[in-house]
Amino acid sequence: MSEFEPKIVGFLCNWCSYAGADLAGVSRIQYPPNIRVVRVMCSGRIDPIIPLEVLMKGADGVLVLGCHPGDCHYVEGNLNEEKKINIAKKLLALTGLEPERLKLEWVSASEGQRFAKLVTEFTERIRKLGPSLARKNPDIMLNLQAAKNAAASFRLRVMVGRERELTEKSNVYEEKIPQEEFDSLLNEIVEAEYVRHKIHLLTRNKPLSVKDLAEAISMKPADVLREIVNMRRKNMISVDYIEDQTPFYKALEIE
Repeated sequence: MSEFEPKIVGFLCNWCSYAGADLAGVSRIQYPPNIRVVRVMCSGRIDPIIPLEVLMKGADGVLVLGCHPGDCHYVEGNLNEEKKINIAKKLLALTGLEPERLKLEWVSASEGQRFAKLVTEFTERIRKLGPSLARKNPDIMLNLQAAKNAAASFRLRVMVGRERELTEKSNVYEEKIPQEEFDSLLNEIVEAEYVRHKIHLLTRNKPLSVKDLAEAISMKPADVLREIVNMRRKNMISVDYIEDQTPFYKALEIE
């Protein structure tokens, strides 16, 4: 049996990490050929949805490389990307795939050797994790779609967009939200949005009861019902029919 060769997609910023990769090439520095490079103007352009979509399409790992903090050509694009990758990894952990399949690092235009080292180390890490089971496992594919939909939700996007403002900058009352407090709240929101979108996917083609959903998601029926109540307020789900006093819920189209 031949050794597993990972399929890795790398997103490299135009100004620093792509130039670093170019330097590695012209300097003939050896690194694994497993990476497929996508050049972007800034690492901050990589939405949390993108690495999840790439893994759904069959990649075994995703490597995002940007400018070092303080060197971003768009001032804070790389710092904002750090928050986005954090969200994507939190969602990835809920899907059944290893969060280690996604990595963010910094590479300058003069760091060809560092680029090669990072690609080599990440390739070895993915090789040890083994091939992604996403495309071979319907449950993981469903989970990735739920994670992707959650990443697109308005509430989660607001939290990502305002994290640095809320935790690093003082408001008019010279107040900041402690990072630990924000992280705790963010974890709750990530999990709640993921569960809601998984319920939405599960009930798109077939109405299900709270008991059915609790078994499918491995949650307590009371917790599932709480999420359904919130989903009904957001017009994500409705009662399709009632059988023996048991409501069966069907997903609504999300605008």
